[in-house]
Amino acid sequence: MEATTFEAVPQAAGSVGSLQRKIDWRGAFWVASGVPALVLFSIGAIAATVGKPAWIVWIVSILFGFIQAFTYAEIAGLFPHKSGGASVYGAVAWVRYSKLIAPVSVWCNWLAWSPVLSIGSGLAAGYILTALFPADALINTWQLTLLDLGWVKSGLSLRINATFAIGLLILLTVFAVQHGGILRSARLTLVLGVTSLIPLLLVGVVPLFTGDAAQANFLPLYPLAHDAAGQVIDGPWDMSGWSLMAGGLFMAAWSTYGFETAVCYTREFKDPKRDTFKAIFYAGLLCILVFTLVPLAFQGSLGLGQLVTPAVLDASGAVVTPAVYSGLLSPAIYSGMGVGQVMADSIGGGKLVANIVLIMLVLATLLAIMTSMSGSSRTLYQASVDGWLPKYLGRTNEHGAPTAAMWTDLSFNLLLLLMSDYVFVLAASNVSYIIFNFLNLNAGWIHRLDRPDWVRPYKAPTVLLAAGGVLSFVNLACMGLGADIWGAGTLVTGLLLALLILPVFCYRHYVQDKGRFPEAMLSDLYIQADAGQKRAGWLPYATLIAGVLVVYGCHQLVA
Repeated sequence: MEATTFEAVPQAAGSVGSLQRKIDWRGAFWVASGVPALVLFSIGAIAATVGKPAWIVWIVSILFGFIQAFTYAEIAGLFPHKSGGASVYGAVAWVRYSKLIAPVSVWCNWLAWSPVLSIGSGLAAGYILTALFPADALINTWQLTLLDLGWVKSGLSLRINATFAIGLLILLTVFAVQHGGILRSARLTLVLGVTSLIPLLLVGVVPLFTGDAAQANFLPLYPLAHDAAGQVIDGPWDMSGWSLMAGGLFMAAWSTYGFETAVCYTREFKDPKRDTFKAIFYAGLLCILVFTLVPLAFQGSLGLGQLVTPAVLDASGAVVTPAVYSGLLSPAIYSGMGVGQVMADSIGGGKLVANIVLIMLVLATLLAIMTSMSGSSRTLYQASVDGWLPKYLGRTNEHGAPTAAMWTDLSFNLLLLLMSDYVFVLAASNVSYIIFNFLNLNAGWIHRLDRPDWVRPYKAPTVLLAAGGVLSFVNLACMGLGADIWGAGTLVTGLLLALLILPVFCYRHYVQDKGRFPEAMLSDLYIQADAGQKRAGWLPYATLIAGVLVVYGCHQLVA
């Protein structure tokens, strides 16, 4: 049985156009080339939390992501007429078994990817302010607090400051470029990709070749710990140590798994059969290179750091002023705002060279923002076409850009840009990303069972498909063990955000569509051709139950 062709699929109701086939795998590769820049988002937080094993975290995580990508390449090939990425293709596998699980997959993918816009623009603004003004300058210290969110996480608030103002300008600029459609975006990302990958590769290579990376900064491989006085020591590999490692893998997954966005553009490929696999394969090789070299060089050149100023406690023992550390443990490294300057300085060459590299790193974050806006808006678009999300998200402009989805993305991220703690935002959204990966890795074998005769331009080796299924549970275990090291309540907050889709889907499906999916979605399900057979039987339900038990059990181990 052959898969549905695009020509047989109706457009979204109310659309003024549709996504257009204008790029090949090279275009998607350069759009996805923004993913390596995601290392900037959490490299500081992971190093400051895990300690010396942080470089191992990145290598293991990118290898996990590369193995998983083969499953995504296969399921993307089943639906050459769809856009929106792996979550959309995976949702079709789950919808026969539960109408509620499928939209969770799509929603979680978008909820994880969309914050790249706000976090990336915030980091780029921080890099600019760091380069132009001293840390104690008024422009870096003024702040207007709008709302205290301490009940969610200590110290969290909505605020307006210089970072927000510059970040807003960056977001609006990227939106204007994306409004012109995927072809113009791909051309610009080609330029930005070459420009931004240069500093990342320099940062990853120069310190290693100049001998600035000291062995003592990597070994011995013990997790970070502190003694009673707050001094940095090597911790034991007990439950606390392993939870740090799991938390590092949990956080790194948000960056290292991200090149699966290359399959978001299947609907816009000139030749989906050829371009889908090539896009994700070569994007994966690029990410292996960057996510291996950059953390090694960054950690090796800066070092873990030591206590500079002890914490100040009140009479009850509560912390009044947190301890201050140097090196990787400094506050600017954890927040990410100081990462760009450290990387620029690590290359050497004086102030001029450092500023040039810093500017190029700003361009790298811009590329990551463009990658996210391209992918996340298309996820919203296709979810609307398929009947998961409100109908208005299915509108496109005359250039084929999903502008309604892009405006929704932009509005959501303006709120996130107001947040005072980007690390918490990233960690909470990453709960959704792990859920998405779990559902979609298992969608691979569900599609194999339910659609054995469908045309597969690329068919992953069975051993890699099985490995992806195993890793889906490994990801859940890391989330259960380590999510809350990024702040108490991170796991619960992330789970609640993931469930927000349920009332939205119920309104679309049961109120707007009267309980019936759009014709395009029915064609994908092949209900008329195969009576919606559930050849996977009870296995998907058992998989869901097992996943819940893994998260709960692992979380209880460290509770």
